Amino acid sequence: MAGAVRQPIDIQSLERYITKNVPEIKVPIDIKQFGFGQSNPTYQLTASDGMKYVLRKKPPGKLVSKTAHKVEREYRVIHALEKTDVPVPKTYILCEDDSVVGTPFYIMEFLDGRIIEDPTMPDVTPAERTEMWHDAIRTLAKLHRINPKDVGLESFGKPSGFYDRQIKTFTTISKAQAEGVDIETKEIVGQIPHIDEILAFFSSRRSQPKDRGTPIHGDYKIDNLVFHKTEPRVIGILDWEMSTIGHPLSDLVNLITPYNLQGESDLDHAPRFQVGEVQGLPRIDQLISWYAGIAGWDPEPDLKWGVAFGFFRATCIFQGIAARYAARQASSAKAKEVGEQRHPMGALAWRSVQKAMQLIEMGFPALPLKTPGASPTPISIQPRIIPTAQVKPRLLR
Repeated sequence: MAGAVRQPIDIQSLERYITKNVPEIKVPIDIKQFGFGQSNPTYQLTASDGMKYVLRKKPPGKLVSKTAHKVEREYRVIHALEKTDVPVPKTYILCEDDSVVGTPFYIMEFLDGRIIEDPTMPDVTPAERTEMWHDAIRTLAKLHRINPKDVGLESFGKPSGFYDRQIKTFTTISKAQAEGVDIETKEIVGQIPHIDEILAFFSSRRSQPKDRGTPIHGDYKIDNLVFHKTEPRVIGILDWEMSTIGHPLSDLVNLITPYNLQGESDLDHAPRFQVGEVQGLPRIDQLISWYAGIAGWDPEPDLKWGVAFGFFRATCIFQGIAARYAARQASSAKAKEVGEQRHPMGALAWRSVQKAMQLIEMGFPALPLKTPGASPTPISIQPRIIPTAQVKPRLLR
């Protein structure tokens, strides 16, 4: 998955730094760049003795957001988790000196395994598919049962108010991203439709899940996991730049997003499967049961709200990729087409919020997700549609 270097770095300067600070990495080194990584450029380093390593750095130039691209935070959390049963790559060093390669970076172990982009895992047996999903959810639950203080992460984030902070962060980031202008076409990236109504709904204490302060990954999904080359188990979690102390519901919802995108034909990257049509794919209720048994709490009552917020969050992320592409700072070769997904994802986020609004307006609690393929439970009362004009935005406290 590593190929031509799209964003060059000063190899001689890097080699001098490595020789002085990481002598176990033998110079000279050969450098290639990975095709994945929408935010932080990621490189494969091959030492003169054949050993491979990974370098993650901030992108060059003026950054769209000061809160993104935190490779320093990535290094800190990975280094802390090395002492736990959560599988992470070994870290070697963090360099915050811009003079070495232009921006801060860190070096970690190269995990020789499988990175699977398709959540249906088409090239494995049904039994392996079940166990790989099982271990993905089991690995997440192990992360969420960690006490931050036990691994020196008590100052990594705040134990309460996670979703309020998320709302504030995405409000700020989305505004900055929306103002981005393509350096060639002069086209403005643009704001997310219905942003005021969406933020007003998520800010309401009436609907928000109760606080839970655990380490969270921030972008936990199948293609951010490295599986063993031959065994159905996770050997490492990658891409920790959005990690913090927060609500575990966020990671869980992110992992099961492929299930919730079934049937969304407008999304180019939505999975084209039904659980019953791919042997070995576990149902959502199985995943939730596996998770709850290890994490120690039942997320089911909050899933409806969490899924809606997850779609909104994904819209902001796609918008960010579009903004970085507009500034020609995106590290992924597929940044342009991925950024375009902000439009259908934004429409899906608004539909999900409207459904959650209707349920709460009727006085219903958050409902669990329907398992794909199951018969819907009949409801004799029709939800009252809330006209958009009646939803008064109430932004951050």
